[in-house]
Amino acid sequence: MADHVDLVLEQWHDRRPDLDVSPMAVIGRLTRLSRLVEAELQRTFAAHGLDRASFDVLATLRRSEPPHRLTPTGLMRASMVTSGAVTQRLDRLEARGLVTRAPSERDGRGVVVGLTGEGLALVDRVLPHHLDTEERLLAALSAEERAVLAGALKAVLESLGDTRG
Repeated sequence: MADHVDLVLEQWHDRRPDLDVSPMAVIGRLTRLSRLVEAELQRTFAAHGLDRASFDVLATLRRSEPPHRLTPTGLMRASMVTSGAVTQRLDRLEARGLVTRAPSERDGRGVVVGLTGEGLALVDRVLPHHLDTEERLLAALSAEERAVLAGALKAVLESLGDTRG
């Protein structure tokens, strides 16, 4: 079955047969897939009063060692949120009573961000729904296909310098 990217590739092949447009087969599908996945994840998070970046902050804190506290810099490095977004998210999450900010015991000038009981309960409620959404999004792939795809995507990310921070 042909998809939109097949149509684009065919059109480019007809208009510019001198060019190898095969990279578009991968990048075009990754781009389209990213948009679809993002929309589905946003629906899941919105059902719990969150957006993706807020969930990522809460989940990053939850993954950290108890008592689930990190500095804002540590939070930025361990999450998928930019530094500017971390400050905005922390303000919103703190206003909702989901995180706290307290002076660092190590460095009086620094701040440590921690999950509140309510924040911990929320992320623990949302995570199974998030995983269900991801499972549904990947239902067309076998476990072996998922492993191959994950490995291939990891290789591309590493080649672009996106390594463990």
